[in-house]
Amino acid sequence: MSIIIVGLGPGDPAHLTREAWDVLEGAKEVYLRTRRHPTVEALPQGLTVHSFDHLYEKAGDFGEVYTVIATEVLALGRRPEGVVYAVPGHPLVGEASVGRILDAAGEAQLPVRIVAGLSFVEPVLVALRIDALAGLQLVDATELAAMYHPPLNPDLSALVAQLYSPALAADLKLTLMNQYPPEHPVVLVHSAGTAGERTETLPLYELDRRPEVAHLTTLYLPPLPQTGSFEGFQETIAHLRAPDGCPWDREQTHQSLRSNLLEETYEVLTALDQEDVEALREELGDLLLQIVLHAQIAVETGEFSMADVVAAVDAKIKHRHPHVWGERVVSGADEVTRNWEEIKAEERRSGSQSDDGLRSTLGGVPQTLPALALADAYGRRAARVGFDWPDVVGVVDKIDEEMEELRAAIDDAERMAELGDLLFAVVNWARWLDVDPEAALRQANARFARRFAWVETEARRRRLDLRQLSLDELEALWQAAKPLVG
Repeated sequence: MSIIIVGLGPGDPAHLTREAWDVLEGAKEVYLRTRRHPTVEALPQGLTVHSFDHLYEKAGDFGEVYTVIATEVLALGRRPEGVVYAVPGHPLVGEASVGRILDAAGEAQLPVRIVAGLSFVEPVLVALRIDALAGLQLVDATELAAMYHPPLNPDLSALVAQLYSPALAADLKLTLMNQYPPEHPVVLVHSAGTAGERTETLPLYELDRRPEVAHLTTLYLPPLPQTGSFEGFQETIAHLRAPDGCPWDREQTHQSLRSNLLEETYEVLTALDQEDVEALREELGDLLLQIVLHAQIAVETGEFSMADVVAAVDAKIKHRHPHVWGERVVSGADEVTRNWEEIKAEERRSGSQSDDGLRSTLGGVPQTLPALALADAYGRRAARVGFDWPDVVGVVDKIDEEMEELRAAIDDAERMAELGDLLFAVVNWARWLDVDPEAALRQANARFARRFAWVETEARRRRLDLRQLSLDELEALWQAAKPLVG
């Protein structure tokens, strides 16, 4: 009883190893994962050949096929004569059925012999004239096409194996274009290591327009021309902080960078307010710089690593979205919000405790937020647990009430308190109107600045002194500015 798994090489019978040939020549029968391989025609004479090709037509997906193959090979291996199972390439390079066989045989204590074969990788390297040790990444096309974002470092080259059809190429292209530009040049390697070997270079967006894509096709992804990976940027920042880096960057601490972090955040908000996509791209980069700098400082001081940061936020996102990474079903965005608050309340109960045994609903809101944004956050948090008016009429009535109380205030302290209550009520109204009050006020500030600058310029053009103009004259200039500068 035993299982012998033989690698048939990439396609050319000349690449079949001497060990593999000896095993096949000494066997009475062989079970092939598939007959769709050029080497099959050159197998030893007199060898009875079976295949599992019929399973591909019946099964719902490849995973099911490989599981059935593993089960059958295991049963064949329990026979006194055992079984010889042959697969394309190397048994441990892109052969999912082999992994399943090894796992099952290990549990059954059934011996397995692996007869190595030349994989598709070696002839592809020859066709492309590249060195595998220069950071080459190796991924499966089917697994990659099922993802939303490619788990690849774009600063390094990659081979995408088993690109067996144009339909698969279409799905793969969509995943890759989440990271690589549509015009990025890629290379298709067809039938590597055989007489029909051919390579063609094309832009990524044309990947699914090649009918020649088949089961012996491999995709080569060259690296991006400039640093584009998170890891590459981390290396840049680590270099800045290194002894041979920048003296200023080496001196920075978490505390010294606080103002930079805040400034870069507001520059991102400015780009958003102006709907300036190019500025947004640049400012997000500047903000990312601050984040990676803080993470690098933490690495150097032994506090945490960037991997810790990513792992924690990734786990948090998945835990708070059980309707995506779990079994919970939701009817819409409102139910998602309710679930989110329930999950966060559970996290608060299982986390740090306040004096009454529970962290406040408002406890996670940063106190360093600008007052307007803080008021908005408080209002939203309170509303999520039901502390809110039943309709917008109550909100407007509250504003009227606060206006009257402000008018009736009799001293500075009372006026400050009532003005604060009025502002808080207005922020709540903004929430009901689905308006970001911080963004609304920033836009109002920008409008005021543009219009006032126009008024000043126009006054100078007319040789007028603003300080000498009447209120009516100033108002006339102000009204003239509105249609001109927005």
